[in-house]
Amino acid sequence: MAAAAGKPIVRAHGIHKHFGPLHVLRGVDLEVAERELVFVIGPSGSGKSTLLRCLNRLEEPSGGRIEVDGIDMLDRKTDINRARQRIGMVFQSFNLYPHMTALGNVALALRKVLGLPRGEAGARARAALDRVHLADRAGHYPGQLSGGQQQRVAIARAIALEPRVMLFDEPTSALDPELVGGVLQVMRELRESGMTMVVVSHEMGFARAAADRVVFMDHGLVVEEGPPEAVFGAPREERTRAFIRQIDRH
Repeated sequence: MAAAAGKPIVRAHGIHKHFGPLHVLRGVDLEVAERELVFVIGPSGSGKSTLLRCLNRLEEPSGGRIEVDGIDMLDRKTDINRARQRIGMVFQSFNLYPHMTALGNVALALRKVLGLPRGEAGARARAALDRVHLADRAGHYPGQLSGGQQQRVAIARAIALEPRVMLFDEPTSALDPELVGGVLQVMRELRESGMTMVVVSHEMGFARAAADRVVFMDHGLVVEEGPPEAVFGAPREERTRAFIRQIDRH
């Protein structure tokens, strides 16, 4: 798959992150073009999720520069809550309110974050649920939904805010294997609709099939990046080759 053309919408340069004496990110550079799907892979503890969380400042970087959609994310004058409206994020855990329906969970974000009136928020929430194939579950509570359906509600909540970039942090790792496909299908459709996406996941089949670019991280550094056929099929670095051999065995 050819890399998506477009100007960079995410620019991260020289990102460092320390947790006490632990140096988790050691000067990471990452650029993501508009409409590009970038897949970040690597062993556990390599800094993948920390990098994602630094991009929208859920974690404060210890050093470096981050710009998203032209906004300097680390400038003290930046209204971080407004800036985050441009950056949707989907986590491993669904973080839904159990006492609210699927529709209520999605509409609440629109009312609280964008200040939309109840009727408009409801209409936009229904449209977002329709995009993730859950219009018929709008009145169901999280406890009445499968894990995969709950994750799709979480995706609907994020895309309802019409972000410029979507970050996915292990979106399928808490799901039973038979529920993973529905979530990946929604992510495929988002990608086909032109959404810019950065995905941290162990779903290597999805990475091979859907990614424009694969970034391999190890020990807090970007070791290698390129089209999936290059990184998976003919990796240049020994650390990448060892990781690919290991995942191919499983």
